[in-house]
Amino acid sequence: MADIEKSQTPEVTQLTTADQIHVDVAGRVFEQSLQYDPAQLERDAVKVRRKLDFVVLPMDTHMIGDDYSWVASALYFGWLVGAYPSNLALQRFAVGKFVGSIMFVWGILCMLQATVFNFSGFFAIRFFLGLVEACVSPAWVLLTSMLWTRSEQPLRTSFWISVNGVSNILGALLSWGLGHADQADIANWKLIFLVVGALTFIWAAVIFLYLPDGPHNARILTDYERIVAVWRISKNRTGVQHPRFLMYQVKEALLDPKTYLMLLMGISYGILNGSVTNFMSALIKGFGFSPIRSTLLQMPGGAVEVVSCIILGYISTFKNMTGVTMILGCIPGIVGLAGIMTISTQNRYNLVACAWIQNFLGSPVVLSWTIVGMNVAGHTKRGFVIALYFLFYCAGNIAGPHLFFPREAPRYMSAIKGLETCYAACVVLQMVYMATCFVQNRNRDRMGYHAQDEDEAREGFEDMTDLENKHFRYRL
Repeated sequence: MADIEKSQTPEVTQLTTADQIHVDVAGRVFEQSLQYDPAQLERDAVKVRRKLDFVVLPMDTHMIGDDYSWVASALYFGWLVGAYPSNLALQRFAVGKFVGSIMFVWGILCMLQATVFNFSGFFAIRFFLGLVEACVSPAWVLLTSMLWTRSEQPLRTSFWISVNGVSNILGALLSWGLGHADQADIANWKLIFLVVGALTFIWAAVIFLYLPDGPHNARILTDYERIVAVWRISKNRTGVQHPRFLMYQVKEALLDPKTYLMLLMGISYGILNGSVTNFMSALIKGFGFSPIRSTLLQMPGGAVEVVSCIILGYISTFKNMTGVTMILGCIPGIVGLAGIMTISTQNRYNLVACAWIQNFLGSPVVLSWTIVGMNVAGHTKRGFVIALYFLFYCAGNIAGPHLFFPREAPRYMSAIKGLETCYAACVVLQMVYMATCFVQNRNRDRMGYHAQDEDEAREGFEDMTDLENKHFRYRL
């Protein structure tokens, strides 16, 4: 924030000892104010109030030090608890109706954040936000695998995750705008929760009414178009939805080495996501920018996420390019972290640019979700692996914010080194996963299994797993 305009301070009239006894503690400062131009005071009063809003108002949550890290993690503790039950619910209930109902609850909880005033209150609300939100990302992964072919899924998933970047831009504008709501009777930061919660509550009605449960009952399609939609995804050989829970598919998932490669990638991406999401503003602020300026400087990062998700998502649609694209998406983050470690703090905007390119992370994260949806067949197995993946992903998101020690601001060297390690792990694990899938595909080709005719395509609707269905091929 620009410094408040100052005129030469007039000489202050000294108070007598008797006066000092009965004067308010700010009385002397008030006496000084009387010697300034009233017009200047009126103009600068707005600037002072905004500064107080952004610096002091957050303090009325009575949170200090690691409290912010724990509140950031609380959401993912809720995810951790809700991940498996919500995935069971997605298997048993209509996806659109279930997600719509959850969004109603989420909107109410979001607005309730405006009523809390301490660490325990925020932790509790964010825990329940995570608990109900645990189904949302798995639901999108599941729906994407139901509605689009495997070659189409990476780009479509990238489109919906790119909206996170849009939300970063709109969120920054919303925070900035509400920070200037000078006539509001409540704290500006509380307005943000109320507005976002209300919008979510309204949008939940649209989701409840129109989000399809699969291609078989999409209200936006005619009867014939539903037939075509189901035919389109028959080539996936993963089916659509099966209500029965099959224990043998759970056992198969636990014995499949690829499951553990995906889980290790999940926790690594979770640590990265939890760090970038929760500490981007603090990182930029640590480079010497005011709170309001830091909020606005997050907008280009959102744009980076939108563009990178769409471009890398498009590249991933080409044959055997999904894994390669995930590796490419990690490289900018590695370079950016190296820049934060080495660039002088005097070059503030260079450091901010290094922070912006961390938003490339959105693409490999969502493509890792896509792999779980499109490379695991058998509805129970797929739902179980998705649930396990998000359990590990949530654990990573919980751990991520705790890599940032306040004493190490603004560079947070321990965190930067930890994140570099996670990026390296993601690259290595992805290479091993690709090699494993390549070998299994090659072995099936050598055995003469080719998914060509309609009998083989029909096997995809018999709830066979990817290991049972020898005509299944893994996307690389």
